[in-house]
Amino acid sequence: MAIILFFIAHWYLSLFCQTFFQHRYAAHGAFTMSRTWEKVFFVLTFLFQGSSYLSTRAYALMHRMHHAYADTDRDPHSPSFSKNIFDMMWQTYKVYAGIYDETTKIDPKFSKNVPDWRSFDRFAGSNVVRVLWVAVYVWIYAAFATSPWLWLLLPIQVFMSPVHGAVVNWFAHKFGYKNFRMKNTAENLLIVDFLMLGESYHNNHHKHPSSVNFGYRWHEIDPIYPIILLFNKLGIINVPKQKPVPIVITSGKANEQLVEEESW
Repeated sequence: MAIILFFIAHWYLSLFCQTFFQHRYAAHGAFTMSRTWEKVFFVLTFLFQGSSYLSTRAYALMHRMHHAYADTDRDPHSPSFSKNIFDMMWQTYKVYAGIYDETTKIDPKFSKNVPDWRSFDRFAGSNVVRVLWVAVYVWIYAAFATSPWLWLLLPIQVFMSPVHGAVVNWFAHKFGYKNFRMKNTAENLLIVDFLMLGESYHNNHHKHPSSVNFGYRWHEIDPIYPIILLFNKLGIINVPKQKPVPIVITSGKANEQLVEEESW
């Protein structure tokens, strides 16, 4: 039971940092925060992502490229140009590594207002630190695993952040339903998004990437949205006023009038 609880906590805490800090804040600027709070969330992201820590700068740049080039041969992770999910993950890693190592030339338009703490990234993303995290996970499993089958969860924990990304970037571009017709394959993967903290409402997100609420229909509950509202009320972040996004759904069919994706 302890391993299951550890896995669940790791899944959601890691995913929270990815969707709240790296995705909505760093990649899309859906809200602002002070430099002090930014550094706090850098550290929390390191603690919660652990061995799969992602550079916030590299993540944001890559994700902006994904929106700009969705489902083209310049998309960092499109299922349309990969043989399977593992091939897509490998292609994603190569793009990420090129951005992280600064061996890939990035269009300056993608770099505007991207959070950047490279000295911390070099520490948190170092191979030594990653191995130490894995050693901690192995120790926890050795101490608390009550069945050999539980060890099957360990590889997922080691690669937690890429797993989260692959779930959305592969499955939410292949399966699901659409609220908006757009020039990409993004779909809403789950009717009730209890596993992905709003991330699986991918069609909604591609239509309105800077929105703080990824859900639009009555059943599309984004659990991060009330946390954003709470943080805004507490003064941790500042959410700009956003116009409500009305959509018309008739018999479950997508709104045919909305065909252009907003820019990131």
